[in-house]
Amino acid sequence: MVDDYLKRFDRIGRPLGLGPAEVREVEDKKGIGMVAEVDLLSRVIPDGSFTVVLSERGKPMTSEAFADTLSRTAMDGTRDMAFVIGGADGLPREFEANANLTLSFGKMVWPHMLVRVMLAEQIYRAANILAGTPYHRA
Repeated sequence: MVDDYLKRFDRIGRPLGLGPAEVREVEDKKGIGMVAEVDLLSRVIPDGSFTVVLSERGKPMTSEAFADTLSRTAMDGTRDMAFVIGGADGLPREFEANANLTLSFGKMVWPHMLVRVMLAEQIYRAANILAGTPYHRA
């Protein structure tokens, strides 16, 4: 599902100056914990990225507000956006505090792979909102 939504996003987002989107996964194979995961994440997040951390402690947004955030970030000349989903133990609060935005999909904790699908769909939905297509029916 993630690949499908991101392919759809690329098709609709490119004419809007958004995309392409790609998934970069890191894994703390040695089981060192959150600190090691942050180090691994820091290596794959492009310098100068607008960083969005997904967390139950984050800010809830409507799909329209999320679309506006993507649009404003691109219009501000930011080349890359990095969406970060922590592992099973989450991410250290200082990592969240250093992000440009901490986003919540609700107060509940969601499985990592489910959040990935939800995020991919919202990115696709945001492009549709910006393009004015009928996909978003709110």
